[in-house]
Formats: sequence, structure tokens, C-alpha cells
Amino acid sequence: MSALVSDYTGNTVLIYNTDGFQITSAVIDDYDKHTKQIQFENLPDGLRINDECKLLILATPSPCEFSGKVKKVGGSIIIGMFQGQEKENRIATRYPVTTPALITTFIIDSKPHPIKNPIAVTLINISTSGVRFRAPYYSLETDDEFEMHLIINNTRKKITARVVNSLDGDNITHTDYGCSFLIVE
Repeated sequence: MSALVSDYTGNTVLIYNTDGFQITSAVIDDYDKHTKQIQFENLPDGLRINDECKLLILATPSPCEFSGKVKKVGGSIIIGMFQGQEKENRIATRYPVTTPALITTFIIDSKPHPIKNPIAVTLINISTSGVRFRAPYYSLETDDEFEMHLIINNTRKKITARVVNSLDGDNITHTDYGCSFLIVE
């Protein structure tokens, strides 16, 4: 598959079944942007040949989303992107994920301001345009910009995002925050 271009090579991909439940995550060995195919050396855990799946690629500078079918071609595993269109951010599908993360820096007037005591959060879902997470009650406000650090599939990611909405928990011990991505590294 020498025609592959490596736009997403080395990036983490979250793999979901067609009902939106996470099956696994993996690091992309190679990607072909023309045929919309992702190549893996080995079959990612939880997948079988001919499975239909959805993929959320946590790529720099912006994530993308595809649907496809798992195939074996020669000695490689290929997930073909038959529906293959990157979704527009305003209609991005949300995928459940429960990953811890730390908010380490606030961005004020385009300048980073490290936080003395980073805020521990738990991701609820993620999409190509943003993330929802749970944090201690009233940790952030709408329009706050921040840097968040997380590890997915042994890969560190730094996300810069802006709070767009919040919803207080039933017992007022936590708040769920909806945020749009500004930068994903």
C-alpha cells in the first residue's frame, strides 16, 4: 500500500460499534486520504473481520470521524471508509468515553496562565468538534478557555478548548461542561 499518505499516521483512533459504544482505541499505522482507509499491522482488540464500525481520529490540528468496515488485505488490516465524509463540526456525533484528564492552564487574553492546583475532570463524551466532561462544582464559566491534558491509548494529548455550556449535577457536587475544541495536539 505504498500510495498511503500519512496525514493521520501515529494518531490515536477511538473505535466504536454502530450503536456508539466504544470497542477499543489504537494508534494508526497508516492512512490513505484518497480512498479513506486506515491501515493497522494487527487487528485492534475487540474487532473482527467484516465488523462495521465508527472511528474518531484524534488528529492534530482537528479530529475527524468516519464509518467503515474491517477487512483483511494481504497481511494488513484495513478499515475502509465507505461512508467516508468528514462530518461538519456542528453536526458531529458524540461518542461516550470515560477518561480522566487534568485542566492545567487557563488562557486569558490569548496568554497561558498555569493553574497552581490543576482541576481533575472525567470525560463523558467526545466528538470531532469538542468534549463534554465532569468537574468539581462550578470550576469553570462559559467562555473560559483552557488547556487539558489526557492520555488515550498510551498517547498524551493536549487539548485547548472553550466552555460553551454547563449543567449542574443533581446533588450540586459536580458540573458537566460542554466545550468546543480550539486546538488538539
